[in-house]
Amino acid sequence: MRRVITAEKLLTPDQVISQPIVVIEDGVIARITSRAEEATPRGDVEDYPGATIVPTFFDVHIHGSGGADVMDATRDSLTTVGQFLARHGVGSYLATTVSAPMDTTLHSLCGLAKLIGSDIDGARPLGIHLEGPFISHAKRGAHAERDLLQPTAALFNRMWEAAEGHIRLMTIAPELPGAEEVIARAIELGVRISLGHSNAGMEDTLRGIRAGATSATHTFNAMRRFDHRDPGILGVVLDRADLFAEIICDGLHVNPTAVRMFWKEKGSERAILVTDAMSATGMPDGNYRLGELDVRVVNGKCVIGEDTLAGSTLTMDRAVRNFAAFTGVEFGAVTALATRNPARMIGLDSQVGALEAGRAADLTVLSPKGEVIETILRGQAVTVA
Repeated sequence: MRRVITAEKLLTPDQVISQPIVVIEDGVIARITSRAEEATPRGDVEDYPGATIVPTFFDVHIHGSGGADVMDATRDSLTTVGQFLARHGVGSYLATTVSAPMDTTLHSLCGLAKLIGSDIDGARPLGIHLEGPFISHAKRGAHAERDLLQPTAALFNRMWEAAEGHIRLMTIAPELPGAEEVIARAIELGVRISLGHSNAGMEDTLRGIRAGATSATHTFNAMRRFDHRDPGILGVVLDRADLFAEIICDGLHVNPTAVRMFWKEKGSERAILVTDAMSATGMPDGNYRLGELDVRVVNGKCVIGEDTLAGSTLTMDRAVRNFAAFTGVEFGAVTALATRNPARMIGLDSQVGALEAGRAADLTVLSPKGEVIETILRGQAVTVA
């Protein structure tokens, strides 16, 4: 079956196409042209006047949504998450863990491994983001202190084997004894390393980078605060042009002024939008679970204890709109932070994050205000409500 999608513009990896024509055959992009090059071909034509076509979003840091937690590691839970994400323009994600007892973590990794690559409705997990247990006690955030562990290659190997090689990204605090050894082992296996939940000073951070870390987890949050005599992990992350860096742009985790500073320092090539969303995303205020943690949600804010943030209820389409509003950057340009950049950081840019002939027809259609009009996954439209 041939589908033809037209709109006001389309963003490719290196250009903006005005009045684009996207021809889809058997769930794959057959070609991308424009009305200036040819007349609209025959087929099932869908026109979106004034809209922008972008690749589906790729969220590399998300714990759940729609009432489901990825650590449940069941087909039902991932289907719930995938269907919810698809309605918000997301086509793929990394199922992100949270620190838990080792037996629980291994059980979740084993369950996720069986589902990654299978036929799941909606957005699909492309791998696992291991957030914890190798993080700082001082900057653990919502992670339970009892579940944090000293990094060792033996422990990482157990998790790698349980995940059947599907760990794509790992957050680690570089100041912990054994961190460099674990970073080296993970990189040897093709895992990308992100520094975060860390109280590291500048030297420990630089050691982590020399060991192979290439990114930072939710910049500003769960990091040592900036000091002009020891800039620490935050100063290094913002200063280094070669580091990718995540940011949660919900207006709660990071003040808009800091978001603008982040943009000036990381720019269009290295900034990455993430949601850090949990199961409460898209649900009413109330009590929810993040892994084994009890989280209360009040006015969309997820907290444990007195006022410790525990993930978010942010959606990626909202993150894109927020970032554009906070920085003044045209939202079409901001979409690279949720498509191309995370794909490049993970090393999956040959599969996701761009629109090209021969790739799966995974497209998000955005209104002039950045709202999701339609998500098309593998050539099929997803109902957006």
